[in-house]
Amino acid sequence: MAFKIISAEERMAQPRRIKACVFGPSGVGKTSLLRTLTIPSLFVDLEGGDLSIADCKVDSIKIRRWEEARDLACLIGGPNLAAGATDPYSDAHYAHVEQTLGPRADVLGKYELIFLDSITVLSRLCMAWAEVQPENISPKGAKDTRGAYGMMGREMLKLLSHVQHCTDKHIIFVGILDAKTDDFNRQIWEPQMEGAKVGREMPGIVDEVLSMVTMDDPDKPGVKHRVFVTGQNNQWGYPAKDRSGRLDPIERADLQFIIDKINA
Repeated sequence: MAFKIISAEERMAQPRRIKACVFGPSGVGKTSLLRTLTIPSLFVDLEGGDLSIADCKVDSIKIRRWEEARDLACLIGGPNLAAGATDPYSDAHYAHVEQTLGPRADVLGKYELIFLDSITVLSRLCMAWAEVQPENISPKGAKDTRGAYGMMGREMLKLLSHVQHCTDKHIIFVGILDAKTDDFNRQIWEPQMEGAKVGREMPGIVDEVLSMVTMDDPDKPGVKHRVFVTGQNNQWGYPAKDRSGRLDPIERADLQFIIDKINA
C-alpha cells in the first residue's frame, strides 16, 4: 500500500476537527451546551435525558446497547484498514453498518459535530456487554468481574481511538465529574465511569479535556457563572488539557466559541 507525504502547506490548510471531552458535576448544564452550537450537530442520547433541551432544534439518535454504540462509532470513523476481517471497525463491519443504517454520507453527511451524552453511560453499556461475554463466564456460570473490567477498558479505548481518526467532524464526549477524597484527605476530581483504565488513558486520546464548573463571576459580585477550566495545572485539580495551546486557562462555557477560537 502506497502512502503520501502531505506538504506543510496542505497540512496547515486542512480544516481542524476537534475531539473533546467535557466533564462536569451533575446538573451543571452539560447537555444544554447544545444550545451554544451554531453548526449542524447530531445529539447522541445515551442517557435518555433531553428535558433541558426539549425546545432545542437538534437532530438526535438514541443508543441503548453497546453494539449500537459500536456500530455508530464505526460509521463515524469509517473502516479501520488495520483491523482483522472479523474485528470491530473492519471493512466487513463498516459494510454491514452501511447496509443496515444507510450510507455514511446519507446518515451523517450534513452534520459537522457529533455530541455524545454521556461517556459515563457509554462505559456502563460497555460493562454490561462485557459481563455476559462467554470468556467472562466460568463453566459453572459465575461471572469473571475482573475479566469483564479488562475487556470493557480495551473496548472503550478502541472506540475512542477509532472515533479520534474521524477527519470531517468535531466529536464532543460529555461525562459526569465526581469529587472524591484521597488518602491525604484532599479533594480530587475524577471522571465518573466504569473502571479506572479509560479515565486514566482517555486524555491521551482526545485533543481537549474541559471541566465545566461554576465560579464567581468577576463582573457580577455574588453571582455564579459557568466556565470551562482548560489549564492542565489548575489550582482546583480539575481534569483539563488543551492540545491546541490557543485557549485561556478559564474560558466561558460555550462550545461554539471554543471551536472557533481553536480554529481561528
